[in-house]
Amino acid sequence: MTLFGIRTRPRRRRRGLLAAPAAGGLAMAGLAAAGPLILPASAAPAPGPAAASATAGDVTGFSRSGNTFTVTASSGARARVVIARADIFRLWLSPDGSFTHDPAGSDLAATTDFGPVGAGWTDAGSHYRITTGSLNIRVNKSPLTFSVYRADNTTLVWAESRPTAWTGNRTTQYLTRGADEQFYGTGLRLGEWALRDKTVPVAVDNTWRENGNASPAPFYMSTNGYGVMRNTWAPGSYGFGAPTTLTHDEKRFDAWYFTGDSPKSVLDAYTDVSGKPFLAPLWGLELGNADCFNASNPDYQGDHGRPRHQTTPDVVGYADDARAADMPSGWFLPNDGYGCGYTAPLKETVDALQARGFRTGLWTSTGLADIAQEVGTAGSRAVKTDVAWIGGGYQQAFDGVRQAVDGIEGNSDARRFVWTVDGWAGTQRNAVVWTGDTHGTWDDMRWHVPAIAGAGLSGLNYAAGDIDGIFGGSPQTYTRDLQWKAFTPAFMTMSGWGAANPSAGYRDKQPWRFAEPYRSINRTYLRLKMRLMPYLYTMSRTAHETGVPSTRAMVLEYPDDPVARGNLTSGQFMAGDSFLVAPVVSDTTVRDGIHLPAGTWTDYWTGRTYAGPGRLDGYRAPLDTLPLFVKGGAIVPMWPQMNHTGEKPVSTLTYDIHPRGASSFSLYEDDGLTRAHLSGAYSRQRIDVTAPAAGSGTVTVSVGARVGDYAGKPAARGHEFTLHVASAPGRVAVDGSALARLTSKAAYEAAATGWFFDPADRGGILWVKSGTASGAFTLTATGTTVPAADPVPAAPAPPPAR
Repeated sequence: MTLFGIRTRPRRRRRGLLAAPAAGGLAMAGLAAAGPLILPASAAPAPGPAAASATAGDVTGFSRSGNTFTVTASSGARARVVIARADIFRLWLSPDGSFTHDPAGSDLAATTDFGPVGAGWTDAGSHYRITTGSLNIRVNKSPLTFSVYRADNTTLVWAESRPTAWTGNRTTQYLTRGADEQFYGTGLRLGEWALRDKTVPVAVDNTWRENGNASPAPFYMSTNGYGVMRNTWAPGSYGFGAPTTLTHDEKRFDAWYFTGDSPKSVLDAYTDVSGKPFLAPLWGLELGNADCFNASNPDYQGDHGRPRHQTTPDVVGYADDARAADMPSGWFLPNDGYGCGYTAPLKETVDALQARGFRTGLWTSTGLADIAQEVGTAGSRAVKTDVAWIGGGYQQAFDGVRQAVDGIEGNSDARRFVWTVDGWAGTQRNAVVWTGDTHGTWDDMRWHVPAIAGAGLSGLNYAAGDIDGIFGGSPQTYTRDLQWKAFTPAFMTMSGWGAANPSAGYRDKQPWRFAEPYRSINRTYLRLKMRLMPYLYTMSRTAHETGVPSTRAMVLEYPDDPVARGNLTSGQFMAGDSFLVAPVVSDTTVRDGIHLPAGTWTDYWTGRTYAGPGRLDGYRAPLDTLPLFVKGGAIVPMWPQMNHTGEKPVSTLTYDIHPRGASSFSLYEDDGLTRAHLSGAYSRQRIDVTAPAAGSGTVTVSVGARVGDYAGKPAARGHEFTLHVASAPGRVAVDGSALARLTSKAAYEAAATGWFFDPADRGGILWVKSGTASGAFTLTATGTTVPAADPVPAAPAPPPAR
């Protein structure tokens, strides 16, 4: 992000606030040049006696119109409860009694009509009770406060501890806090994701340091089984103490509430209203590379003599370097608007990059005036916004991102692929968010892990940080940072504007420009990500359908695990439902404190299997080893090795399987590029595996037919299986017909069908080629053994919720 061509005088990007020109005929009306004029609640002084707060008073009236319930109070204030669905409602409190001021409109709450919903009400004496099939909403009469219970009218969801209060420019809700209640959310928070006892700014500051918020969202959720989105553009501050205090800088209270029986179900409901995460193109999951290739521009503030960076077409040489180094990578941002806009010929550059398997995006600090030509004629397919244009945040940034989306989708059949640094609630449906101007240090890496995993607890499927930051860095920090970020959906490296060779083995931040052993380690993890593309793409489709992100804080998969629900696990995450990733974020070769939840976990590199729950200390993790574990029962589809999508046909799909009990996977595929999937152009293929929970028996893999169609879908393809088992089976068959047992790996590689068991490969691998198939079939391996699991020391009892 920030231009730092002169390393001794790093320069923070201008927050100054340029009015953005119109883009492709889209007006920028409503984008304030300077952002909000009020001080965020997190920074403002507490109101003194002259700014005494007011409350609604007592209830004086209650009425119903359809599914809207209106409450009148003695102060003249009124409240509305709007039932949208049995598990979703809106609570709007107006101090002046009118409901005309709705600044967010439908921007944040994009979908609110879910069809007919049954609701009723009764006068229960001390309160009115509004009922749905899922909830009892109590309107307490004296004074006016609200509380919510489950359908049993006994189990508390949330309750106001005192009336909501307001001053001239601030409104605060006060909630009781449960004895062990935990809180998550608030967007891309730069630090730990379990928020009990923390005060979190829900405000843009563009400083990008720990405990700030790079892309705040006025949303949080609780382990009591609910989430809430304040329907506002105003900055705020959430204090998750006792009581919990939830403040925004406006004289109104307007919130949407979502309830569920798990964090996943709350995210599903939240994104039903605020919008599901967009589905990125396949190439958007590959490594992106950003740099300035127009150093000859007199306005450029770095080294005007940078070799091979004089004009935009020079990027093609870097693309050739990547391919010559056999280094997977998928897209370039070959410009930076801060004195480094692209030069002509843009279309020829885009075409040359595409011929090498790269897509092209553009980075803007000044707006989108030329996006119709850039997308429609030149073929650019991505936009990265920046703070000189959208740095005021809030609605300004939201509308700027929406303009970028419209510029891509209005001028091509491509999907949106936009990166932004100032998101808000609802940004998950439009953009990748990233952590801003950060540093290549172990300490920055430490807080990036929970930041990116925690962003998913606000429905942000695509959250990223520049690999090794943009300031400083080293070969070691780069290599470690790339390792774990390869297991997140979207990631990008910022090549930097500094010296070409700042230290031995460290040239710039493109992974193929490092000395050994760093270059080879980078290649290993990028190649692994490419093989995992069908798995990771399916996880992103899951996010698109349910709001559950691909990168998951441990609490999402293990909400009932007392260790997983708190910050004791903030340094690890789940990549989808099968991989547990425990990054190394210090200069060490030993990783301690890895929490393995209940179930079995297999070390990806060695094949050693552990039985959780427990804490794994002393894990050996030299520089080339990312601590990585696979959940028992995992079914992981894998592509053939390739350096970019489309380089090879997926004529054979490999399923990497860790048999353990009963498990299933539903593979999602589409054309990977266009918006045709929104009209149903995609396919699903279900795979079911049954195996012994322990010991010996039969492993059965049932591969379903591919249901659905899309452009480019192969009529048939081969299937290969790698089954992680501890002993050779007596027989392997497909639909009852035995496959030949082959006597060596070389013979297996040469054969069209057959099987080979290698006991020395990661604890035992059964390799199977079942041949080409167009429909369903069943594979059986009879008389094999699942790996024995070593116990892990029991995890220490977690401290009180924190």
